[in-house]
Amino acid sequence: MKVNLTFAMLLLAWIWPWHHSKSNNDTAGGANNDATVTQSSDTNGQHMPGPSYLIGPEDTLHVSVWKEPELTATLPVRSDGKISLPLLNDVQAAGLTPMQLAASLQVKLKKYLDDPRVAVVVAQMNSQKFFATGEVQHSGALPLLPNMTVLQGLSSAGLTQFANTKKIYVLRSTNGVQQKLAVDYKHLIKGQAISQNIALKPGDTIVVP
Repeated sequence: MKVNLTFAMLLLAWIWPWHHSKSNNDTAGGANNDATVTQSSDTNGQHMPGPSYLIGPEDTLHVSVWKEPELTATLPVRSDGKISLPLLNDVQAAGLTPMQLAASLQVKLKKYLDDPRVAVVVAQMNSQKFFATGEVQHSGALPLLPNMTVLQGLSSAGLTQFANTKKIYVLRSTNGVQQKLAVDYKHLIKGQAISQNIALKPGDTIVVP
């Protein structure tokens, strides 16, 4: 009995480190796989624009032409909505989706290349902005991320200790007509009045008295 018990303990001592190491490696591998998925969907921790995103002035684009490194560049969209590329000079970018711009560039490059393949990625979304004013920690223009809600906007702007959370509102201009949209902050953070947690639009102003 003692011999069997000793043998069992030795066997367990031999198996356990190998099994434990394998489990850790599997876990680490899973974590790495998750990180890869996150990285592909959200590069550098930033929200990536959807396929319907319209390029605007001040955005930064990465234009890649397959097997043509001299035509591949990261460049800003100018205030006139155009970008400058070798061979093509000034090209209209604002008002187009990344895929539409890529298709436009491919057509234009066919004059110079046999089979141009172009990819356009929005590296920085600088054209989409909302504004915050009043008792906020960060006033002025702030980046408007895709699908950002007013509660997320308030979190980005930050409230001061003097903020009147009962009288917060959003100013929005639609076809030249300005709207005042009430925001019940205290109810929102409690998960109530969800209908007031509206999606922000470019040019919206959050006012915190």
